[in-house]
Amino acid sequence: MSKTVWHFINSGKCSASFNMALDEALLEWHSQGEIGPVLRFYEWEPATLSIGYFQSVEKEIDLDVVKQLGLGFVRRPTGGRGVLHEHELTYSVIVSEEYPDMPETVTEAYRVISGGLLEGFRNLGLNAEFSVPETVKQNADLRNPKSGVCFDAPSWYELVVEGKKVAGSAQTRQKGVILQHGAILLSLDEDKLVSLFKFKSERLRERTRLALPKKAVAIDRLTHRPISIDECADAFAKGFEDALDMQLEPLTLTDAQLAKVKEIEEQKYANDEWTFRK
Repeated sequence: MSKTVWHFINSGKCSASFNMALDEALLEWHSQGEIGPVLRFYEWEPATLSIGYFQSVEKEIDLDVVKQLGLGFVRRPTGGRGVLHEHELTYSVIVSEEYPDMPETVTEAYRVISGGLLEGFRNLGLNAEFSVPETVKQNADLRNPKSGVCFDAPSWYELVVEGKKVAGSAQTRQKGVILQHGAILLSLDEDKLVSLFKFKSERLRERTRLALPKKAVAIDRLTHRPISIDECADAFAKGFEDALDMQLEPLTLTDAQLAKVKEIEEQKYANDEWTFRK
């Protein structure tokens, strides 16, 4: 039996607002039946701090530091906490809620989709596994995080190696379509990451900074050789193909589609009204 064909896009380095606009456009086109399910890889130029849909810029983000470091800044359409997109491969999956064998619950859909990440890490020779919080207390901590930093703690079915988070993901569902995207860390600058957030005290900031290496780890600290973006993309593309039992075929956007992405970008993700919404 032939495998289901998914579209594949490797966008390379794009601006923060374009990256989010393209994810939204792909969701829209898939909901309308114009395209099939999509796996997309991308990077960020410049390096960017993205925040979750529900986060408060005023309460959580030190914009002065963001500007001093020359970072991009964007609000995602998905939930979750702040992520510094710098040395990483970012992925997005766009697939119908009605896709065969796709679980109805968000948590179990994470498990299915993130199976591609699991196989990708294994293709790089890393012994990755799903995180499953063991106690009610840990679940309460996840619902009430102590900081706005995404890699402060693993959530259900995120990927860990040696107990440390190696990929952070977020999901939204709109118009019958699941959009899940996340960061595959090639390297992590903990000092820079923590400097971007507001804390109730410097003591808490320092505690978070010191704790991060114990909670999150990047690929460069797990392998005995450097891993390039291209090698990473190949490993995870194969991982998603195997985990979701599908076949990837490249998709090239038309001029009309690119114009639509630009329209969404200008109206939403490059617009302060969206970025700084309460």
